[in-house]
Amino acid sequence: MAIRIALAGNPNSGKTTLFNALTGSRQYVGNWPGVTVERKEGKLKAAQGAQGDDVIVQDLPGVYSLSPYTLEEVITRNYLVDDRPDAIINIVDGTNLERNLYLSTQLAELGIPMLIAVNMMDVVRKQGDRIDLNQLSAQMGVEAMPLSALTGEGAHAVAQAAVRLARQGTVPRPLQVFDGPVAHALAHIEDALTHRRHGHHHHGGDVRRQGEAMPAALRRWYAIKLFERDDKVLAQLRLAPDVRRGIEQAIADCEQEMDDDAQSIITNQRYACIQAMMHDALRRKRAPGSLSASDKIDRVVTNRVLGFPIFIAVMFLVYYIAVTTVGAVVTDFTNDTFFGAWIIPGLESWLSNVGVSDWLSGLITEGIVGGVGAVLGFVPQMFVLFFMLAILEDVGYMARVAFIMDRIFRRFGLSGKSFIPMLIGSGCSVPGIMASRTIENQRDRRMTIITTSFIPCGAKLPIIAMIAGTVLGGAWWVGPMCYFIGIAAVVVSGIILKKTRHFAGDPAPFVMELPAYHLPGMGNVLRSMWERGFSFIKRAGTVILLSSIAIWFLKSYGWADGKFAAVEDMDHSILAAIGGAVAPVFKPLGFGNWQNTVATVLGLVAKEEVVSVFGVLYGVGENALDLVEEGAFDQLAPIAMNFTSMAAISFLTFNLLCAPCFAAIGAIKREMSNWRWTAFAVGYQTVFAYVISFIVYQLGMIVTTGFQPVHLLPIALLAGLVYLVFSPTPYGHNDAAPQAVRA
Repeated sequence: MAIRIALAGNPNSGKTTLFNALTGSRQYVGNWPGVTVERKEGKLKAAQGAQGDDVIVQDLPGVYSLSPYTLEEVITRNYLVDDRPDAIINIVDGTNLERNLYLSTQLAELGIPMLIAVNMMDVVRKQGDRIDLNQLSAQMGVEAMPLSALTGEGAHAVAQAAVRLARQGTVPRPLQVFDGPVAHALAHIEDALTHRRHGHHHHGGDVRRQGEAMPAALRRWYAIKLFERDDKVLAQLRLAPDVRRGIEQAIADCEQEMDDDAQSIITNQRYACIQAMMHDALRRKRAPGSLSASDKIDRVVTNRVLGFPIFIAVMFLVYYIAVTTVGAVVTDFTNDTFFGAWIIPGLESWLSNVGVSDWLSGLITEGIVGGVGAVLGFVPQMFVLFFMLAILEDVGYMARVAFIMDRIFRRFGLSGKSFIPMLIGSGCSVPGIMASRTIENQRDRRMTIITTSFIPCGAKLPIIAMIAGTVLGGAWWVGPMCYFIGIAAVVVSGIILKKTRHFAGDPAPFVMELPAYHLPGMGNVLRSMWERGFSFIKRAGTVILLSSIAIWFLKSYGWADGKFAAVEDMDHSILAAIGGAVAPVFKPLGFGNWQNTVATVLGLVAKEEVVSVFGVLYGVGENALDLVEEGAFDQLAPIAMNFTSMAAISFLTFNLLCAPCFAAIGAIKREMSNWRWTAFAVGYQTVFAYVISFIVYQLGMIVTTGFQPVHLLPIALLAGLVYLVFSPTPYGHNDAAPQAVRA
């Protein structure tokens, strides 16, 4: 039977780096059952001392404690308590030892064989500090070993020790953390649990444990959780009312005697125990109160005045390199030369020479290679972007970004990390959506994915230029207005969604760890870049392939002369028929003909398609996109005749805010890992775009045609939107300021 070893520790403690070192290429990534938090497992490399055993290493989500507030903490606790791995490697950051050991004291109470791997020992030595691992081992009751996951120092020894512990089944000796009235109360609760009786069954309990005897090794842990009044444990144990009353009385007596609440009492005694350990086990070279190099950098980087401008400058540089310069050169070559000049013409010529039928040739070159190739052209750009983001993450700067931006973003329900995907999304929504992976909290990540594509991406710029140049007389305000609409949509959506049950969070302080700055490990950076980039190619590529084939077929075939066949005139295509059927839906928005409908639908393939389709449908030619880029708007007059000014603004608003291109939808599916959430995201974006465009067009018509009874509906919708924004949230609101934590 396989040995299971869990890696547990705080975020940024080096778990993933150690996991990569222990498993190498023998790892696989999935999701925890029922949730979208990434689950990484891998087989221990033979070189690490598995000695013929099949050893599975599980990289648990990083947590600060086993008192769950976030989804990651719930997942980690449930895995350790319910699935009980054979051994735990507890990775602690040696430069942040005191705070990291808080989780260690909780893990030691689970009764699972455990060792402590003190990571970043190379940095500890460089700082001139000294950690007495023998003293730490003696006080924690488990073996403490040196580790530098970045350099690989100690990884082999840690793996061997963990396998040995798992075979022996040696559990940590009980820690003497609690004393006085707390120890008395915990002993009373343990006694109550030993002779406990169940209450009546109700939904929400852990069905798997009904009727099971509580493992003796977990009794102490459950007693502490009950002392803290942990709701999940109370629901799971289903204690009889008289047992619960007796436990509550013991807790209340302790609170009264110590003049503090139960959670604070436990926290304070844990830290008192840890501080006593630190007194004997840690010697710092730096004088108390003096600043480390990271502290000095953070005085500038996280400064309330300078922090935001510095962040903008850093991200502008990343965006400029990845999207505008290096990434753009490689992407243009991939799209225009590799696919446009080499692959597609060469493939067409070869298919013609070997006698392949026209329909199959069109399917392969236009539908498959053309459609998928247009999207894969973004991959080099994404790899450059992910490479630079991985460097910022590994250095430790991304933690600072979340801290800086959370001051602003939390006011309308988003995480501070949401700003990065939105900034990247101004170049292309695909890497912007995928950049949401830096957000640990599941609710914030989902909300960011849903709202990122509201920011106008590079592919929407031709639509903006076309409408501004052809219909609105080259008005300068159209471009800035579009970005304002996108930002306003993000803010309004954040406020509204945060008031719903699926996006609301329990009020909890925002605590952000600021790890010490260090040089990035190139292996980690390249691995992170490859994992993110390849996941897009593998997962999103399937969606793009099927969508491209479908769109090609719909626009190439239809009914002509009573027969179903390939059509030269798109007016007779299936796409035109569908467009004509759907067109009435857009009539209230001011652009309800089939041509506008088809252009909007084909914008799902790529937003630039909107301009190209207009060029074909209105007789301008297939080079309409080139004419827009050249500013030759006089040659696009037939398009201008299709719109009134208000209809053009409405059309622009809808296409800016509605569902993004298939590439971005594929990225949404990849990040959501759930079709229902993907459908909700696309549905919300489309409905939101429709409502806003309807309000814009109908209220604009009041100015030109005067007030009509039909205008009561957009006024009512606007009033409803304002109410949703300013109404109090039914789930509470967290106004706690973000905090930076450092040992």
